[in-house]
Amino acid sequence: MFKDKTVLITGGSSGIGAATAIMFAKNGANVAITYKDNKEGAERVAAEIEKLGQKALTIQADLINEVEAKNAVNETIRKFGRIDILVNNAGRYIDGDEWNGPSEVWVKSLQQNLVSVMNVSKYVIEVFQRQKSGVMINLSSRYSTDGQFESLSYAAAKAAIVNITQAYTKLLAPFGRANAISPSAVRAGYWLRAPKEELKAQGKLIKPEKVAEKILFLASDEAEDINGQNILITA
Repeated sequence: MFKDKTVLITGGSSGIGAATAIMFAKNGANVAITYKDNKEGAERVAAEIEKLGQKALTIQADLINEVEAKNAVNETIRKFGRIDILVNNAGRYIDGDEWNGPSEVWVKSLQQNLVSVMNVSKYVIEVFQRQKSGVMINLSSRYSTDGQFESLSYAAAKAAIVNITQAYTKLLAPFGRANAISPSAVRAGYWLRAPKEELKAQGKLIKPEKVAEKILFLASDEAEDINGQNILITA
């Protein structure tokens, strides 16, 4: 399905990012993944991609730093010559992100969940414009559609991701597409260590692979008429 395509996935060392990277490789794509701290996880994903017969690239980058985000894009281009699909997956729920929490926590949350997406996207969009082709998929959250006083800036950042996704469609038209995916709680990241009472309130957790399936669909030619949408995924 994605033979000879190059995919750049941010936050690809675990969870949704890792599942998506491996699934793209299974479908013929070469994959670059970024990671911030989890080098071991990134190398494990890269080894799995190469075992499937595809090329892999791991890039250490703190994507809230614009220089590092730009370097991640440039490294992908140097290795593969192009970027066909961008999956903006990197992000993190931060404890203390509540309506009456400290403002420095809000700023950190907005940086990790929104600024990082914008930093990578601005340089990948330039690549898409040169190529006259490209598909972007941005990971938002079900929190993007309702107010969450217990995760205030995280929800605000995820809502903003939906908004900028719709704006990016205008930059990419008529040759490219951008969509967002908003899953409910996924069996990864924060929800692997969340308190039992929070887990109980969430109900069934979504498997990362189920989100990856939707990402691949949106990246495929089968979804060529889906643009500027926010796809909700619930368990």
